[in-house]
Parts: sequence; structure tokens; C-alpha cells
Amino acid sequence: MTTAVSPLAANDLEHVLQHTADAWPVLAGQRLFITGGTGFFGCWLLETLLAADRKLGLGIEATVLSRDPDAFARRAPHLAPGVRWVRGSATDFTPELVARELGVAVEGLAFDAVIHLATEADNARTLADPAAAVDVITGSTRRALEFAARTGARRFLFTSSGSVYGRQPPELEKMPEDFPGSSDPAHLNAAYAISGQAKRAAENLCAAFWKERGIEVVVARCFAFAGPHLPLEGKFAFGNFLADALAGRDLIVKGDGTPVRSYLYAADLAIWLWTLLARGTAGRVYNVGSEHPVNIRELAEAVTRLLAPERRVRVRQTPNPSAPAERYVPDTRRAREELGLAERISLEEAILRSAAWARRQGS
Repeated sequence: MTTAVSPLAANDLEHVLQHTADAWPVLAGQRLFITGGTGFFGCWLLETLLAADRKLGLGIEATVLSRDPDAFARRAPHLAPGVRWVRGSATDFTPELVARELGVAVEGLAFDAVIHLATEADNARTLADPAAAVDVITGSTRRALEFAARTGARRFLFTSSGSVYGRQPPELEKMPEDFPGSSDPAHLNAAYAISGQAKRAAENLCAAFWKERGIEVVVARCFAFAGPHLPLEGKFAFGNFLADALAGRDLIVKGDGTPVRSYLYAADLAIWLWTLLARGTAGRVYNVGSEHPVNIRELAEAVTRLLAPERRVRVRQTPNPSAPAERYVPDTRRAREELGLAERISLEEAILRSAAWARRQGS
């Protein structure tokens, strides 16, 4: 039996609404089509959109593509009734399918903006079938762009990834948008490299549709995040550490603890994405993430200190003092200077808010 998730905390919703005041008037009355709307990013966008609509009476109509809307309705019953659902996959949807699901003529199908969040997030599936993973990422982006063109959508937000840069040179503190690095397609044993190449190709498609079809594409290169709806088991260190701390277990660092990351809290992420959709410069790429670096061991220690001070951090591997630490940290100056975006919630506060929401699940 699926356990329903709790709504987001009131202070998180208020935080998003406070810092998106200049975005909602731009989006008021629009018809949005969203792929990937049931994942981590999608849940935050749906719930903050519904909260904004309740408070401001925006009249925004959101249509969400999902393989299984019924399962999502069981998992998030407070979100499902607020939007229109289309049953289908990002790998094969068309205007004809969407029109049929909505019970309208395809000639009358019209949207103002498309938010394309769908991606292949499972590393095991990516490694088992790289071609299929590329189709999920790049192929679905082409379909979403074609869908936007055929339904008259003027704006298009694509959530890309910092993986397009490839491995960050150890001497480079933060990666700006004009850093030319690229994943090595020969590294087919690395899901990171496969998805990075696919995201880069998808960005090229976005640029082509902007130049040739006039669709106002904005690309969000997303890095690492923390917050409610992030899976507590799997590939995300933040989620794994949170799960261990809440269960009263020692925190296990599977590697040597030296890789450096930065974590933007999901409420700030929602602010950035809504702002990029409403006010981002067409044809522009923006890094989305935190500039405050922390290595994996330091992250585990922070979670332990705040949530489980009686537990220990156990590091499985011994660091090599001669090897430079792997980094994955964005330079977000473009978003800060052009759009006034900022990281407003600290990592410590992100840990506490994430834990408070996780404790409410199933209650």
C-alpha cells in the first residue's frame, strides 16, 4: 500500500511565494504543460504553483504528463486534483495523444509554456541500456520541443544538468556557464558521462529550436539539491545520510569522503525555476545550485551534529593525500546578477527542514 506524503511546510511555501512575487504576474492566466511533474523537481513546482494560485488567484492551468497519474494521486492526494493529467510517457507522447487524453481536438490544443523536467534518473538503467537512457533525455527533449512548436507555446524551460561540463578540473573552484568542458562519450561505464553527453545534445536541440522556430528556450543547468521529496535511499548522499540519522544509525560514507559538492535547498530551487521560466533570457543557459562547497564527509558530520549527535560517521575508504578532491560546484553569477536570484536557506537549515518533513511522513 502506498503511503501518502505530507504537504510541504507552510514556511517553505511562504518562502517561495515571497521570492517569486515578480514571476507570477508574468505567468498569470497561462496554460502550462509539464513533463516529469511527479519527481523531486515536479512535486515542488506543482505544490508551489497551487499555493500561489490559491493565494493570488492566478488562473494558471497546469497539464502534467505521467505514466501513472493514479499512482501519483495515491502518493500525493493533495496535489493530484489541482492539475489536469495526461497518461503517457515522455519517450513517445505527441499532441495527438495529449488531445485524446484531454478530450479535445488536436487543432484546438494550445499551451503558453512547456516545462520539460523528464529525464533518466536511474544510474543502473542508464548503464544497462545507454541508448535507451539517451532517448529518454535527448529524444524526449526533441519531442517536448516539437510539442511546444505545434501547440503554440512561446516559452520553454529545460532542466539540464551540471554533468554537461564533465569532470570539474581540481584547480577550478566553480564552473561558469562558459566553461567548455564536456563529458567523455568513451566513458560508457559511467552513468554521469552518458547523461552528460545526452543533456549536452538536448541543450543543442533547445538552441536550434530557439534560433529556427522562435521558441523562447531557457536552460537550467542543475547541480545538487536537498529537501523534501528527495529520495532517502539511493544515489543521493544527502538523502542517505538523512535516512541513517533519522533511523538512529551511524552514517556511512561509502567512499573516502573527499568529493566536494554544494546543496541548494529545494525551496530556493523552486524560486529559481519559476523565475527562469518567467524572466530568464531566451536562448540563455543558467547554472542552478549553491556556491557553498562541502565535502561528503563534512556533509555527513553536519547531519550527525544536527540530527543524531550520539551517532558516528564511518568512512569506508582512506583518502589519498596526493589525489585532488573531485569537485562539482557551480558559478551562479549569471543568475544572481541578471535575475537577482540567491541562495537564501543555508545547508544547516536545509538539513533541519528536510528532517522535519521526513518525520511527518506516514503520520
